[in-house]
Amino acid sequence: MSTPTLILHHYPNSPFSEKVRLILGAKQLAWQSVLVPAIMPKPDVQALTGGYRKTPFLQVGADIYCDTALIADVLEHVQPEPALYPPHLKGVSRVFAQWADSTLFWAAMGYNLSPRGAAEMFAGAPPEAARAFAEDRKAMSAGMARLRPGDAASAYRSYLRRIAHMVEEHEFLFGAEPCIADFATYHPLWFTRTRVPGMAPILDATPAVLEWMDRLARGGHGRPEKLSGTDAVAVACATDPLPAGANLLLDSAFQDDHGIPLGSRVTVAAESFGPEATEGELIAATRTHYTLRRTDPRAGTVHVHFPRIGYILKKAETP
Repeated sequence: MSTPTLILHHYPNSPFSEKVRLILGAKQLAWQSVLVPAIMPKPDVQALTGGYRKTPFLQVGADIYCDTALIADVLEHVQPEPALYPPHLKGVSRVFAQWADSTLFWAAMGYNLSPRGAAEMFAGAPPEAARAFAEDRKAMSAGMARLRPGDAASAYRSYLRRIAHMVEEHEFLFGAEPCIADFATYHPLWFTRTRVPGMAPILDATPAVLEWMDRLARGGHGRPEKLSGTDAVAVACATDPLPAGANLLLDSAFQDDHGIPLGSRVTVAAESFGPEATEGELIAATRTHYTLRRTDPRAGTVHVHFPRIGYILKKAETP
């Protein structure tokens, strides 16, 4: 199988983007790098996704893959070695990664972006930049329960000790080679260490964790080349999306858990953070993912893919 052209839409300070960048590096993949704004408006993003605005997302022609859990599955299909999901760790690595991407992430970011961390992050920026970022993230997390900074710090310290116990026994979390659990665990700690270094002393109590981070970071980011958002939208417009049963995800059988037939007009939105919905025609609902077909004036016809876990499928409201 020839390697498709991978286009990652991301920005440098995005922790989940760092997760994918490291996976691209571990698999030594070439990719095109589209830098997106950290906050709204995001016209090129909206043209491709139709509503979803979390960062990053992966574009392959006119196919748009949302959420890093799904992106990791795509990259595993494109380049199976080294494996993100070794046969003996398929279940535990996914479960651990889901914990890291949610519970660990929000504890770490509650600590990282406490008043002291936020002040460091926006040091030198005009006051309106910090306000705009805060308002943008407030909108994305409306109704979501968040840890207060002190509680987040307590949880984060405990989680770091538990991670240290694992990497004191092995080079990586589950053995001699990294798996998806390592990449999911790394990125919120990377934010602490590199983006708010004034908050990084919390890591000093677990030197084994710092050594593990260094080992993982040595894989680099692969081979990125710059691409503009406008050009990425043009790529989608000039390309036909892959058939629903022949995309870069491994399963295609219909699994109906909602009583919504294929061909229905639906919306898909995240359960909590980033609740903006994407609307389109449901053309796949498999064991692992949903696919929506939608048409945009700039991007043309695109297929937007979401994982089942963490996302809500609903029939679209009739106008």
